[in-house]
Amino acid sequence: MRLVIYVMAATLILDQVSKLFVVHVLDLWSRNEITVLPGWFTLRMAWNQGINFGLLSNSNEITRWGLILMAIAISVWVWFWVRREPHRPVIKVAAGLLIGGALGNVVDRIAYGAVADFLNMSVPGIHNPYSFNVADIAIFAGAIGLVLFTGREKTP
Repeated sequence: MRLVIYVMAATLILDQVSKLFVVHVLDLWSRNEITVLPGWFTLRMAWNQGINFGLLSNSNEITRWGLILMAIAISVWVWFWVRREPHRPVIKVAAGLLIGGALGNVVDRIAYGAVADFLNMSVPGIHNPYSFNVADIAIFAGAIGLVLFTGREKTP
């Protein structure tokens, strides 16, 4: 389980450091937007009170704490599922990414009341209104990794 812990810790630290740097040091909180590569990459501040793409988003405290509890419950479930039996290293990395990302967003919900999203990718001529963060990337990559690389080996 050391690999899960290392990946989880690295993901959580990278997520929180990137948020502190972009939101506070670059002052994206008040600047709202910084163009990095015009038409392609922008740092755009978005406070997400819901889940991906703002689903379940409202200022209700019940929703906020419900999402916190759900992220913690999923993280605990994944932890015990991976711990229950031996898994290949790729599964442990995927689990660490998912858990670290989920906990990164939990920290935001507790500290700010919402998740700090700031990465915005577009294509010239097509405006993408959605922002995301390092934790979101880790959750997505971890979930995809768990789906793709788990399952019993088929015998001929």
